[in-house]
Amino acid sequence: MTKPHFGVMVPQIKRTWEQSEAAAVEFEQLGFDSLWVNDHLYGPQSPQIPMLEAWSLIAALAAKTDRVELGTLVTPAGMRNPQHLGKTIATVDHISGGRVIAGLGSGWMETEYTDFGMPFGTPAQRTKQLRETIALLKATWTADEPVTMQGDFVNATNLVTEPKPTRVPPILIGGTGPKVTLPLAAQEANIWNNPAGGQGRLAESIEALHAAMDRIGRDRDEITISQQCLVAIAPNEDEAGPMIELAQRIFGGHMGDPTGPLAITGTPERVVEQIGKHIDLGCTMFQIEFFGTDTRVPARLFAESVLPHFDRS
Repeated sequence: MTKPHFGVMVPQIKRTWEQSEAAAVEFEQLGFDSLWVNDHLYGPQSPQIPMLEAWSLIAALAAKTDRVELGTLVTPAGMRNPQHLGKTIATVDHISGGRVIAGLGSGWMETEYTDFGMPFGTPAQRTKQLRETIALLKATWTADEPVTMQGDFVNATNLVTEPKPTRVPPILIGGTGPKVTLPLAAQEANIWNNPAGGQGRLAESIEALHAAMDRIGRDRDEITISQQCLVAIAPNEDEAGPMIELAQRIFGGHMGDPTGPLAITGTPERVVEQIGKHIDLGCTMFQIEFFGTDTRVPARLFAESVLPHFDRS
């Protein structure tokens, strides 16, 4: 069985660089396996909400850390020029010494496209844009010759990306669409990520992903299944109950149901049990959004009381 992998979302919204840096450095010291950032150009609720740009932030964190992998949840394929994106990711991979994971999706927030001069297509167009972008990235990261690719959304002529990444960055594809996104992940992804809002449907999404892999003859073990998840952890039941209620009021369904059957919430013992339920379903990677004003506080409790229950050696 694949050993469980625990990643942490870096505080990024309404945070200074110094706050993001301090949290990321501590998360690595606490023993987490990866650091993740949201790739939005605007805060999800309003353009006025301060938010650090994802790939600039990862580049800086790559220089400040030594061991953890670093990735995006997720980069909308059409939000940037795809040729430039491939060069950016390759450069950040060099800064990190080969620790980058390229998290990619089709995007959903129209204003962060149009306000930055990029067209925002229909869902079907954005999915095709994602497919073409992945093909371009894989080609430019591996090809010995200049890459020419003419598609509906990607148009590259004699494109060269040098230096190549130190490793070919694993491709993470996020999303749950059974007709398009999951078949695309089945074909192209190294990691499939179930968004937090779909946590309660994890089992059926895994089943659909595996069915899509079976149809094309791909071994199910070739894709790591990951879950973006809210973790509300407290040392005892008395503190856990009010915390879960507050998380439910604040997040609603956006980060999943904190009282649901797969919610990773409660005491350390309860959190261990809930993680085990995910592993039993085949999910072995977790991108954790810790609930708390200073997310380092619950991360410390998790590292002390939960991580030792799982063999990651």
